[in-house]
Amino acid sequence: MRVFVVTVLVSLLSWAAQAGEYNLTVDRVTIDAGEFTKQGIGYNGSSPGPVLRFKEGEEVTINVTNNLDVSTSIHWHGLILPFQMDGVPGISYDGIAPGETFTYRFPIVQSGTYWFHSHSGFQEPEGAFGAIIIEPEGREPFRFDREYVVQLTDKHPHTGDRILRNLKMSADYYNRQQQTVGDFFADAQSQGFWSALQDRLMWGDMRMMKADIEDVQGFVGMINGKSPEQNWTGLFEPGERIRLRFINSSAMTYFDVRIPGLEMTVVEADGNYVQPVSVDEFRIGVAETYDVIVRPREDRAYTIFAESMGRSGYARGTLATAEGMTAEVPELRPAPLLTMADMGGHSGMDHSGMAMGDMDMAAMESDGMSGTDGAMAMDHGSMNGDMSGQMGGSMAMDHAAMGHAMPEADDNPFYADGSGLIPEAANGGRFLAYTDLRAQRPLYEDREPTREIELRLTGNMERYIWSINGVKYEDAEPIRLQYGERVRFKFVNETMMTHPMHLHGMWSILDVGQDKWNPIKHVISVAPATTVYMETEVDAPGEWAFHCHLSYHAASGMFRKVIVEGGPDSVADGDAEAVDGQEGEA
Repeated sequence: MRVFVVTVLVSLLSWAAQAGEYNLTVDRVTIDAGEFTKQGIGYNGSSPGPVLRFKEGEEVTINVTNNLDVSTSIHWHGLILPFQMDGVPGISYDGIAPGETFTYRFPIVQSGTYWFHSHSGFQEPEGAFGAIIIEPEGREPFRFDREYVVQLTDKHPHTGDRILRNLKMSADYYNRQQQTVGDFFADAQSQGFWSALQDRLMWGDMRMMKADIEDVQGFVGMINGKSPEQNWTGLFEPGERIRLRFINSSAMTYFDVRIPGLEMTVVEADGNYVQPVSVDEFRIGVAETYDVIVRPREDRAYTIFAESMGRSGYARGTLATAEGMTAEVPELRPAPLLTMADMGGHSGMDHSGMAMGDMDMAAMESDGMSGTDGAMAMDHGSMNGDMSGQMGGSMAMDHAAMGHAMPEADDNPFYADGSGLIPEAANGGRFLAYTDLRAQRPLYEDREPTREIELRLTGNMERYIWSINGVKYEDAEPIRLQYGERVRFKFVNETMMTHPMHLHGMWSILDVGQDKWNPIKHVISVAPATTVYMETEVDAPGEWAFHCHLSYHAASGMFRKVIVEGGPDSVADGDAEAVDGQEGEA
């Protein structure tokens, strides 16, 4: 008996020593997207990689072995951890060299749905990503009987390097929905010839198209590594509550998600509990996560349908009571078209990326648009005068006229009033809006921000250069924050594209006008011609990345380093008072 007890104790101690330890290999893999196969990158021999399950309160050890012939990295997206473990080469560490093993160690201080991916080159679009589920220490504020990860991606036959090269050659290279002569005659019949002609000439003068919603089309939408034809399937018993953990791991694609015949109750956004809200459809930005509860009561199949925001492709899966069952797959809805509202209501400016005639970006920076650190130091007077001259007097930059003031009366202030991108549920029901999100419980004390930093989302569509405040990453100074302050970030989107902005290492408190109940996220989606605010409790010393999560936008310059100076000891010693007196500069 004593030997048995000792054996059990030894086994338990051995298990405890191994608890929280994980091993990942980074490998070349073959990805079958149904329409094509390609060589890609995965973890433990597959893409997506394994679902990692952590527990809140544990300390994890993750050994990552690089089997590639190039350097790699892993970023733990949305996790709060020491900056040395964040996994961003050039900021957090040097990366993981070929043949080497790097060991990540960090405490798990949160729960929810997250994901991990490479932060090296275009390895993430090539398949280097996986899901993370963190189980909470206590009970969750909702019930469910079973759960599934639903990891979305946009798999393209071209490599990331080739895609960026083609976009640099022609920003419309992958646009398969350009308007045709037939579309013009259809518009002329419905709007009148001169009205249609004037509209086309106006867009032509700006060298833009109404269909410029998605930079990269021609992809296959996939769920958990399965194409629409391969049809990933999750099983259920009628009457069960099913938790679906949606993760958008796409390189470039926003998805509008619905399950015809089922209402979805959103219970978590970006890993944080929200007050439950029932919807028929929701839009998930690149790198966002949403957890929903569904309760199918019938013995039948239901289609999970995720169509791209630009309606150029879709991902499809199935919930069913038995393998092999299928449900009707909806047709793609007509592609939306941008409006002048998405251009800020100002026809003299190329909001597709500030492509203002032949104006050089360097000249734009020298005319009062960039500060010493690449953050907010903008001379509006100089800009208006100099730029309007270069544009033949057609430009007078007025942020109010451009629609950059958040409209108070609009039902969805996160889209410009009259935008062509405002979502509508396919069944006429409720479409989730950011304004529907309320935190289940406040994470921070509600207090006034110490200062405000304005980040204008800018770029040059013709040259495919993306930037912040007119400055590319390689030319920008870091944004410097002080530990213990609360910073209010003001995103002003001066482009025609939607940008999912991701701050590493710290939470982003999205301002939906609910004060302490504002939702806590790690990605903030900023639609064209809108101004969006978020606040951040600066509670993580070190160096962090801050960037648009569209892969080819980040690679083209819409990226910043954030340096948090000081730490708990410096605040305790009285430096917090100095923080309160700082000016609103980064």
